[in-house]
Amino acid sequence: MDYLAAWMFLAMTVLLMAGFPVSFTLLGVSLAFGLAGFGWDFFNLLPLRIWGVMSNFTLTAVPLFIFMGMTMERSGIATKLIEAAGMLLGRLHGGMAVAVVAVGALLGASTGIVGATVVTMGLLALPPMLRAGYSHSLATGAIAASGTLGQIIPPSIVLVLLGDIIGVPVGQLFVSAVVPSLLTVTLYILFILVYAALQPKAAPAIADLRRRSGGSPLLELLQALVPPLVLIMAVLGSIFAGIASPTEAAGVGAIGALLLSIGTGRFSLDMLKQVMDSTTRLTAMIFTILVGATAFGLVFRGLGGDMLVRDFIGSLPFGPAGALFIIMAVIFVAGFFLDFVEITFIHIPVVAPIMIELGFDPAWLAVIFALNLQTSFLTPPFGFSLFYLKGVCPDSVSTLSIYKGIIPFVILQLVVLALVATFPALATWLPAILE
Repeated sequence: MDYLAAWMFLAMTVLLMAGFPVSFTLLGVSLAFGLAGFGWDFFNLLPLRIWGVMSNFTLTAVPLFIFMGMTMERSGIATKLIEAAGMLLGRLHGGMAVAVVAVGALLGASTGIVGATVVTMGLLALPPMLRAGYSHSLATGAIAASGTLGQIIPPSIVLVLLGDIIGVPVGQLFVSAVVPSLLTVTLYILFILVYAALQPKAAPAIADLRRRSGGSPLLELLQALVPPLVLIMAVLGSIFAGIASPTEAAGVGAIGALLLSIGTGRFSLDMLKQVMDSTTRLTAMIFTILVGATAFGLVFRGLGGDMLVRDFIGSLPFGPAGALFIIMAVIFVAGFFLDFVEITFIHIPVVAPIMIELGFDPAWLAVIFALNLQTSFLTPPFGFSLFYLKGVCPDSVSTLSIYKGIIPFVILQLVVLALVATFPALATWLPAILE
């Protein structure tokens, strides 16, 4: 009985690796071990815990941000951005890849939906890059990596979930993530420019891009930039200025995205139906996993699992720094096999309280967790960004080329993670100034 929590964690891991659905695995394992450890009285505790989570006002921001992102994706904003940025930068060596990163950052701040961003950029940017002779690895790596920027650039659904789990105000967490996210984008662009300088044939200039109108490329870029920038400022500006809570700002973003879709002439009842359907499906998936994770956490802690983890972390060498390194390594490896939502709800609630007890700043901890979780979209065999991109790639682009292309970008993500872990001020400096 002393190690029942360890057996519970092992059973969950084996079932997940066997391919069972995450939500049903978490609930099934929780019910079985809860009944074994507490008897029938366990069923008196579970509904109260689940109701406490589901009635959390902060989590209302999740479906609102998803709705905002889906509406932006359907409104054609991404298409205009990629075309305009490509016209302005595409004639430089590596310029189209830089444009992809810049557009990915803007879409990350305005949509945050990895699948939509990767597929859109894969359809619009990849064909001209391949026709011009871009290296398959560089082109696909830039697109796949840029699509994941929405996981760290606020407003991010990952940050909303982490803020609720760790107990950090989501607004503070958004501010804390600004510098690390900008650092990530900067390193991406620097890598592409250096690569293009060393291998100009692998990142050639693109001369056959055509504009829709006869205006200047800069004017077209400004016209494409203004709508998403207005929306980003309305959402993040209201949070940073203390005017609105993240949940209220998410509502502003949802309404703003609808207004933009009307302004671009892309709004229709059919589009609204598609957006609502996608939002409902994604929200249901996230919250079903959340219910299972809540049940799992209740049983795991009740069986003394948190004490087992605390004793294990306390026995690790090199003190708190060594414990942090081991935990980050475990989460990084878990990202090869599990989705970021699963890691967020399964691993973070167990280790975060212990790390906070060791003296780590909660907001900084949440940011480095988010940076680590960002890599899960790019690491094979279950990197979802890779799946999305492969689905829209021509047959001439091999899976091996995609895997090779993401390696330098995963390394850059780990470099940013190491920098923020080594210099916590990168995450804590801006919030301290704005207080």
